Amino acid sequence: MNYRTFVTAQSLLMTASSMVFPFYLLLIRNIGDSYSQFGLAYGLFALTGALVHPIIGRLSDQLGDRTFILVHTWGMAGIMLVIPIIETVTALYLVQIVMGILGAIQKTSEKTVLARQSNGGQAGKKIGSYHLWTSVWGAIAVMLTGYLIDFLTIGSLFYIASILYMISGFLILKSAAITLRVQQKKPVQL
Repeated sequence: MNYRTFVTAQSLLMTASSMVFPFYLLLIRNIGDSYSQFGLAYGLFALTGALVHPIIGRLSDQLGDRTFILVHTWGMAGIMLVIPIIETVTALYLVQIVMGILGAIQKTSEKTVLARQSNGGQAGKKIGSYHLWTSVWGAIAVMLTGYLIDFLTIGSLFYIASILYMISGFLILKSAAITLRVQQKKPVQL
C-alpha cells in the first residue's frame, strides 16, 4: 500500500471517528444509571486495548499490516451500525471491549505501516505529514458535525461514520489489488 492511499484511508477513518466521538460519549453516559458505569465502560475500552497490543503487534508481523487495517475498518463499520441500537449497559460493555480491541489494532497497524513506509529515511517528515492530514480531517469532521446535528439524528451520524469506515476499507482493498497486479507483471529475477 502506498503512502498516499494509506493517508487518505486513515483520514477518512479519522473523520468518521471524530464525527461521532462527542455524541458517543453522550450516548454511553445516557445508557447507564451512574457515572461509575460510564467510567467502567470507558475503562473497559482502554484496558482491553492495552492488554491486546502485544498480541496484535506479534500478529501484525506475521499477517501483515493491511490485514489488520481491514479488520479495523470493517469492524468499526459494523460497530457503528450497532451503537445506535444499544439499550443495555451489558451491550455497551461488550461494544466497548470490541472497540478496545479494534482501537489497539488501528494504533499498532498505523505505526507499523508508517515505520515500514519510511525505510529509515525521513521518518519524522512522513509521520508529521500523516498526523497533519489525519488531524485536519478529524477537526473538520468535528466542526461540520456540530452544524449537521441540527438536521440529523445522532443515530444517522453513526450510519454516516459506518459508510466512511467502509470507504476507507475499500481504498485499502483497492490498494491491495493494484499492488498484486503490479507484482504479477514484474519479470522474474534470476
